[in-house]
Amino acid sequence: MRLIKQSIDRDGSGSITLLPEEDEDMWFSYNLIRPTDLLRASAVRRVTTESATGSTSSTRVHINLLISVEKLDFDTQSAQLHVSGRIVEETKYTKVGQYHTLDLELNRNFTLQKKEGWDSVARELVREACDPVKSADVWAVVMQEGLAHLAVLTGHRTVLRQKVEMTVPKKRGTGKQGDHDKALEKFFQITMDTLLRQLDLTDNKPILLASPGFTAQAFLKYLLETATRTGNKALLAQKSNFVVAHSASGYLHSLNEVLQTPEVLARLKDTKYARETKLMNEFMDLLYKDDGKAAYGPREVEQAVEKGAVGRGGGVLLISDSLFRAQDVAVRRRWVGLVDRVRETEGGEVRVLSSTHESGKQLEGLGGIAAMLTFPLECLDEDEEEEGILPNGNINGAKT
Repeated sequence: MRLIKQSIDRDGSGSITLLPEEDEDMWFSYNLIRPTDLLRASAVRRVTTESATGSTSSTRVHINLLISVEKLDFDTQSAQLHVSGRIVEETKYTKVGQYHTLDLELNRNFTLQKKEGWDSVARELVREACDPVKSADVWAVVMQEGLAHLAVLTGHRTVLRQKVEMTVPKKRGTGKQGDHDKALEKFFQITMDTLLRQLDLTDNKPILLASPGFTAQAFLKYLLETATRTGNKALLAQKSNFVVAHSASGYLHSLNEVLQTPEVLARLKDTKYARETKLMNEFMDLLYKDDGKAAYGPREVEQAVEKGAVGRGGGVLLISDSLFRAQDVAVRRRWVGLVDRVRETEGGEVRVLSSTHESGKQLEGLGGIAAMLTFPLECLDEDEEEEGILPNGNINGAKT
């Protein structure tokens, strides 16, 4: 993401103009743009004109529109972002109040103005998006005999790029051994061809191969032997980037387990994904110890912050990025205020986890918010109603 222009006053008013340059920037934009924001971008609109004789003609015109955002639709597979809302500035071809959907595109500027002002979370997101030092992407192939899921792990998303599935007969005595081996080799060939169509072999990125048993190890052996036989020097140069690990299955959700292994964590230690996974592992360890130094759920975490337990000396607030996409402005302010208090007043660390990564999904299961405390607190929220966070970020209270 490239920052084109920034004009923000001390009170948070003003606008920012950004230029998305790659697919990951669309994910940043999705997290940055919220309902009630004012968004200006180029658009194509069909205009019908009527001549003096009564005949009509229809043409498509390129215009710049300013809309008040009401709805966002993000396609994770194609990285396309569609933003809908009502036009708030009249043009030659449009009137105020008309409904329009802006399709944000790569290499086209858009300007964003926050109706409620630019809060600290939004500003931090812009700084992170425009940081020229990008976190390394990680490729992953999670597989079992006859099934492979190829995914790319970016700084904020896990994207399934391709699924390979075919029948591999099980070994049933010596007579069927040949059928099994032939089918497995065919499966490896299709998986390799699919992976090579996706990979840029000039990149120096880690490539995870994970499976139950020895399938991943056998696949790596097949890759290197094939590369040697065909003289594929670019693939052979990737040999040191391959990391083989054990997984419970060949399904994508097994990635969370894969990323907890020490070898994988060591190889991915500089990626955002690995750091998030490590933090969630540390939190779950504290939770299992049950020593009062782990809190989760909105009310418990807010109480812990209120008591000063998420501050200097090891306090860490873990919060899902989905909470900042809440429709209700008051709800968003609640979480921004909590983040500001931990960072600025208490001196603790804040990590905003991506809801599309396995660590973020794990956090969602805990209410979207958790904290590692600097000192133990017992019986938080003991006599209160149990709270949860709905998908839109609102609070749902229910009697226990």
